[in-house]
Amino acid sequence: MDDLRDRLQRSLGELDAKPETEWDATPAAVLIPLYEEDGTWKLLFTRRTDSVDVHAGQVSFPGGQIEASDGTVAAAALREAQEEIGLNPADVETLGQLNPLFTVTQYLVTPVVGVIPWPYPLAPNPMEVAHTFGVPIEWLAASGNLEIQERQPLVSGRNVPVYYFKEFEGETIWGVTARITVNFLKVLDAANFRSRGSAIG
Repeated sequence: MDDLRDRLQRSLGELDAKPETEWDATPAAVLIPLYEEDGTWKLLFTRRTDSVDVHAGQVSFPGGQIEASDGTVAAAALREAQEEIGLNPADVETLGQLNPLFTVTQYLVTPVVGVIPWPYPLAPNPMEVAHTFGVPIEWLAASGNLEIQERQPLVSGRNVPVYYFKEFEGETIWGVTARITVNFLKVLDAANFRSRGSAIG
């Protein structure tokens, strides 16, 4: 019994500290394209066409399902960005990735942050992307531009928060794209805090 206890304790200690769902979530990746224009840092968004199967007509970051041939999450995000908006992977400086998040459509999405040169000759795929547009990070981070609503859960339980940004030049960023944007802003705020702290020190 002591041997079983020891082996069990050792095996439990080797488990990854990550949540599991009752269903298989499809791994996906999106690219958060970051660029500077006239001294202002912006995030690049796309609006999907009404004919795509998933999130038709909604604002999103370029991305999609991770394929076995991709090798890495970043490679998947870059491949999707090239397919959707004509962004050459060699032109992207990847900085890292945010924590993955689950979606109600049963995807596990990992956002990859990448800096792109600007101006850039984007070539949106007309079958998937209706429009691309940039939003200043300053605007996204401004107090009052974000609203949190609630919706009923798919199963019994607490209401689920849904993020909405105010309309920007006719476009509305909401849902999982807004959640990813909020998470990006939190990381950016933490980075700014560390920068200020090191400057003071």
